[in-house]
Amino acid sequence: MSARSLHASAIDRLTAWRTDSEDAESLRHTMLAFLDSAPDGCLREHVPGHITASSIVLDADHRNVLLTLHPRVGRWIQLGGHCEPSDETVVDAALREATEESGIADLVIDPELLSAHTHPITCSLGVPTRHLDLRFLVTAPVGARPVRSDESTDLQWWPVDALPPEAEHETIAHMVRLAAARRA
Repeated sequence: MSARSLHASAIDRLTAWRTDSEDAESLRHTMLAFLDSAPDGCLREHVPGHITASSIVLDADHRNVLLTLHPRVGRWIQLGGHCEPSDETVVDAALREATEESGIADLVIDPELLSAHTHPITCSLGVPTRHLDLRFLVTAPVGARPVRSDESTDLQWWPVDALPPEAEHETIAHMVRLAAARRA
């Protein structure tokens, strides 16, 4: 059953996550406690909150990051979204979302959790909920050209050191730093 495999994979990724701060470690424990109490917590139908999967997509040289101008959020953010019943794991969900939203084939995902974040949102449920976002590193092939999907107002490569003013600078810059440290 997909809900079970998604749930198990989220627990696995969070358990294996090597956090980089006390705040991240606290969030890891909070998300694990949430999953312990919510067997369907990876599915959007879980109204109190649900796990989402996103990706920081970098070009082959890791000099540029692909960001979407999200129509609901109104800011430049990383690609990602809800886990679907067809996803076996949260890694599969993150890669599917990155591929769908970027239009780029042959993306490569690092299955190790890069970071996590939680935020209140009114998503496709139409009611206030909370996203517990698991974030992964994805690398695009050389020369990849993104194609904007219906889920985005705009989609562009941005130099990692020159993000747009409307971006979540601190969050994206932190993920890029984590990705660079992992690459080193």
